[in-house]
Amino acid sequence: MSGNIFDDFLSRKTLFVDKEVLRHDFRPKNLPHRQNEIEKLSFNLVEALNGHIPSNMTLYGVTGAGKTAVTSYVCDELEAKGREINRPVQSIMVNCRQIDTQYRVLSHLGNSLLESHEIDEIPFTGWPTDRVFGELVRRMDNRGGVFVIILDEIDHLVRKAGDDLLYNLTSINASLKSARACVIGISNDLKFTDFLDPRVRSRLGQSDVVFNPYDAMQLQNILRQRAQGALIEGALDDSVIALCAAIAAQEHGDARCALDLLRVSTEKAEQSGDECVTQAHVRMAQHQLEADQMHPVLSSLPSQQKLVLASILLNERNGLRNIQTGEVYDVYAQACRYVRQNPLTQRRVSGLISNLDMLGLITARTVSRGRYGRTKEINSCIPQNIDAEGIMVESEAQMKEVFERPYRHQSRL
Repeated sequence: MSGNIFDDFLSRKTLFVDKEVLRHDFRPKNLPHRQNEIEKLSFNLVEALNGHIPSNMTLYGVTGAGKTAVTSYVCDELEAKGREINRPVQSIMVNCRQIDTQYRVLSHLGNSLLESHEIDEIPFTGWPTDRVFGELVRRMDNRGGVFVIILDEIDHLVRKAGDDLLYNLTSINASLKSARACVIGISNDLKFTDFLDPRVRSRLGQSDVVFNPYDAMQLQNILRQRAQGALIEGALDDSVIALCAAIAAQEHGDARCALDLLRVSTEKAEQSGDECVTQAHVRMAQHQLEADQMHPVLSSLPSQQKLVLASILLNERNGLRNIQTGEVYDVYAQACRYVRQNPLTQRRVSGLISNLDMLGLITARTVSRGRYGRTKEINSCIPQNIDAEGIMVESEAQMKEVFERPYRHQSRL
């Protein structure tokens, strides 16, 4: 075999002009259908340009609703105007799914403020937390101006580490002398503030902005805008953008999902040697993305959440739909005994069910049963072409025994 194995791929005709335009982290010059949200953030943050402290804010909305993109866009504009009028403003964004402890968040914030001539980074671990906080305050005062601290996926941090960090950050202005700061929390979970101390809740929720999901027509506009810069002219069949938007709108109005569908559909067309992306390529991309996205989510679930999800799947295997919380808990308790784990209380399991619902692995709809109270009707959302049991068995040996063991199911009669 002569030549390089990549020669054939490089010589193929591509349908892309700039594939990066279809990536999640690409920042377009304008953000369609988010002018109202941009205005609300700008109205609050303009206080930083006047030398005042903006209110703390919480941004809510489903994944792919534009929360992070809008916040980054507004903060970039804020910093640019600050440089223009000589008002020092700096925004620092922290992804709390990746940096998920109080110590690591504080050290990340402190190290983001290092001057070019400074080499004394706060270590990854080893200092008392109050020393890290004190160092952060010192560096903020040395720089002066107004700081906008953005905590993306703040609900993940609160569930894992509690609200001590939020208490410290929302009261940091009492420790600052020549600087000021505000906190913006970004969350997919409308109810995460239920876990907060009332003092923290009142300080953080001074101004709330809810990002509604995009509808199908809005997603079409977003995709058309991106496609103009990403793909060659004539690369798309007329129905492709409408189909990508419809699929994403049916799920959660997720712009990321729509962009992924369009990008992978175009890649599928290229792999097939086709000169135009069609609905068939979109369906192929949909199946691939469902499998690609579901596998890491399922395999990385904590053991108790795996047991709860396994209990839901086992109920469905036995022919049940609209499964009630008690039916899930009955099988879950048996599974815990079998794998020698202490079962959580039914209330804690109900919380885990809500987490699985937020991840999109199940639906948990609360219904009223009149004088018998309220309950949840639970159903799996895992597509049939994905072997959820196989993924969890592969990632945790004990799960194999859970799925293979027969369970006693109580009658609904």
